[in-house]
Amino acid sequence: MTTPEPTPEPSHEPSRESTPAQPSADRVFRSPLGIASGVFLLLLAGMFGVDAVIRGEGGTPWVALACLVLAVPLIVAFTIRPAVYANEDRLRIRNPFRSITLPWASVADVRAGYSSEVFTQDGAKYQLWAVPISLRQRKRAARRAARASQDDPHGRTSVTADVRDSASRIAAGDQTVADLRELAEARAASPGAQGEPQVRWAYEIIGPAVAGLVLLVILLAVG
Repeated sequence: MTTPEPTPEPSHEPSRESTPAQPSADRVFRSPLGIASGVFLLLLAGMFGVDAVIRGEGGTPWVALACLVLAVPLIVAFTIRPAVYANEDRLRIRNPFRSITLPWASVADVRAGYSSEVFTQDGAKYQLWAVPISLRQRKRAARRAARASQDDPHGRTSVTADVRDSASRIAAGDQTVADLRELAEARAASPGAQGEPQVRWAYEIIGPAVAGLVLLVILLAVG
């Protein structure tokens, strides 16, 4: 009599073929100087506003409160809120009053002039508030590149030549724009990068700011 062989139990581990690919993490571009200035302005507005609300007389506390309701969303909108998120499928732009989602297939170009801008295939243009262009940094980078070319005019490396990567001689904003342009060109044909641009208004910023403005106008008209 033969002993039957044990039947192997089915494995509960997911197969490599059935495991969905994890989406790539976003690269985030923000302005550290803008965030720092926004925090400073919020602290300053809060200090003066709270002091006026507590110590003010007559209608002053209400006017100070209306100014805070108006100023705080605007400070956040123009300093802390702007950001650019880029992954293999799309570019997401968070500007002061709008959020724009652009699949790479819809991006025609990314340029850096006096500001950084992205152009879509249908001709629309969106500014990248989170990627400021510094003309001072651009001139400084141009001077470094000129010095490097003078050190090695024939392309040979000398003992005084700047042997750092060429990206180190590009202004930070220009380098970010170049990276985004390269990513757009590389990923435009991928299946996950197809689609139409999507624009959403930032009502969480616009609503409080409008409410503060209306309240301030009413208080000034009545008082």
